[in-house]
Amino acid sequence: MEPFRFVKAQDNLAAIRAAGINQAKFIAGGTNMLDLMKLNIETPKQVVDINKLSLYKIEELQNGGIRIGALVKNSDLSYNPYIIKNFPVLSEALLSGASPQLRNMATTGGNLMQRTRCPYFYNTDFACNKRVPGSGCAAITGYNRMNAILGTSDKCIATHPSDMCVAMAALGAIIHVQGPKGSRAIPFADFHLLPGQTPHIEHNLKQDELITHVEIPALPFAVKSYYLKVRDRASYEFALASAAVALDIQNGTINGARVALGGVGTKPWRSLEAERALIGAPANAQTYRTAANAALAEAKPHKDNAFKIELAKRTLVRALTTVEGMS
Repeated sequence: MEPFRFVKAQDNLAAIRAAGINQAKFIAGGTNMLDLMKLNIETPKQVVDINKLSLYKIEELQNGGIRIGALVKNSDLSYNPYIIKNFPVLSEALLSGASPQLRNMATTGGNLMQRTRCPYFYNTDFACNKRVPGSGCAAITGYNRMNAILGTSDKCIATHPSDMCVAMAALGAIIHVQGPKGSRAIPFADFHLLPGQTPHIEHNLKQDELITHVEIPALPFAVKSYYLKVRDRASYEFALASAAVALDIQNGTINGARVALGGVGTKPWRSLEAERALIGAPANAQTYRTAANAALAEAKPHKDNAFKIELAKRTLVRALTTVEGMS
């Protein structure tokens, strides 16, 4: 680990000012950042502790949505009664990730900033364009069973690891940030960036901007939502494929749908193609399979992960079938 200066911020503005120096990083739970620092993948010159900031509230909004502070712990969010009742897909996604010990430390804002778990990113003996821009992508020609099949480029096929973010993508969350020039709101779909030719640029956040809270807009049919995660073992494992879905079914017809996939994309993958295939169609197995085919139509597999196409389709069909059974 490289030497660094440690600063404890007392309020938002102090944190933003401290982050303005080159190579400064915020730290809260540290469940990802500390690992990266120990491996010299992240080498900040200044680490800004934001745990004293007043960003711990979960607030119900009058319109039926909810506001989640950036420092809310994953465990607190997953067991929040309002979330369980109105946005069960989010609670289920959180509880499927990591372990109870990590969920007790990990924060909402930290989860949004979580970096890939691609083994070539973590092993500094291998080329990785995320870690060292222009060095190459060892995963493309290496063992890539866990890597992405959607949103990839010739520079990067790393999978986004978060479960929480898949549910938030499906729910159309809005990320609120504060910087020296004021505050702004970023639609969830615009926050994480595709790798393209610059895989080291992973999000739409400036160096000195602080995530303050996440807003989940009202979505009445989200009470009938579900998160399904398929993985190699039952706990403490990243997804091979996952699906976050919500359906509004009236008289056997799908009037509204939200679909997002995890474990297969370079970012949390909301599938508008699947949603279009679902809306207006009958709620049945054929419709679900059509939607799954639409969701994976642009998939680009590599030598070890072609199985993910069919796995993701089956995962999505099963998740949709489960939500239909809630009606």
